[in-house]
Amino acid sequence: MPRFEIDREYLSKTLIDLLNTPSPTGDTDWAISFVEQELEVFGIHAGRTYKGALVANMPGLSEERPRGLTAHVDTLGAMVAEIKSSGRLRISAIGGINWPSIESEGVTVMTKSGRGIPGSIVLENGAAHVSREATTKERNSDSLEIRIDEVTSSAEETRMLGIEVGDFVYIDPRVAFNETSGFIRSRFLDDKACVAALLAALKAISDAGVTPMRRTSVLISNFEEVGHGGVDGLPDDLAELLVLDMAVVGKGQQGSEFHCSICVKDSGGPYSRRFTDKLRSIAEKAAVELKPDIYPHYASDGTQYWGAGGRAEVALIGPGVDTSHAYERTHISALVSTAILIAEYLIEE
Repeated sequence: MPRFEIDREYLSKTLIDLLNTPSPTGDTDWAISFVEQELEVFGIHAGRTYKGALVANMPGLSEERPRGLTAHVDTLGAMVAEIKSSGRLRISAIGGINWPSIESEGVTVMTKSGRGIPGSIVLENGAAHVSREATTKERNSDSLEIRIDEVTSSAEETRMLGIEVGDFVYIDPRVAFNETSGFIRSRFLDDKACVAALLAALKAISDAGVTPMRRTSVLISNFEEVGHGGVDGLPDDLAELLVLDMAVVGKGQQGSEFHCSICVKDSGGPYSRRFTDKLRSIAEKAAVELKPDIYPHYASDGTQYWGAGGRAEVALIGPGVDTSHAYERTHISALVSTAILIAEYLIEE
């Protein structure tokens, strides 16, 4: 049975607050500050790397075989690529955006001055009563555009609002938590669901007055979605690195929105067999139903860590998230199971 009680109210509130904090890759300061403040509440001091990631080092009962945990706070997003002659905006994707899924979504264009200008993503010439291609045209960076909610009909008028090429575009997350059924739906559960589960696990350990078994480093990375977040600021002497990232839910997968999953292999190859088996044993003792899976089109900060020369054993766990990189959904039970497993791992021999 689990040795820790996870504060579900804290977990859900933290996740909702984090989801409502914009953090596309390259513009993550607000979200990093959010996590930093939460860690301080638990007495965990963290520092920033030059790239803006957050690293905390927690003492353990032993200095032997130090551990690391990492989750990423950066999300998909976009930037202004062109101010069109119509005054509308062409966008460039940040990370692996699923283009059809963002059509008709609300956005905020954040100008250099800090002014947020609302708008929406629409198909260029998208009126069904005008264009025969409105339902058939491929959705991509060339066909979709931002229609800003300001009076403008030229590039010059749009620039007068303070908008310029390179401004970040925040896609509305549309967070909804059904407290009765336990479902949480939102954009960017990848990977804020894991960040919230990690914070809930650290709170449980803090509330219990327990010290981790090993010296442990925690990395909140901020460049995962573009492939270079996973080694930033981690010490060289780690023996194990536990990556916390969303679990794939879909056809052919064992995982579900109700469970924590463990990835045994992704597109970067197998994870550590010994470490993976260790986590499965910990989960069994804690009565966490852990789902092993292979993710066919997936790479994590663990893959990047190994690719950058990291020497630790790497394993990957996370809550099941449906419709990844689109309008995602998970369940509070998967988040709680993930938090329990993190806490149990930290105190395990």
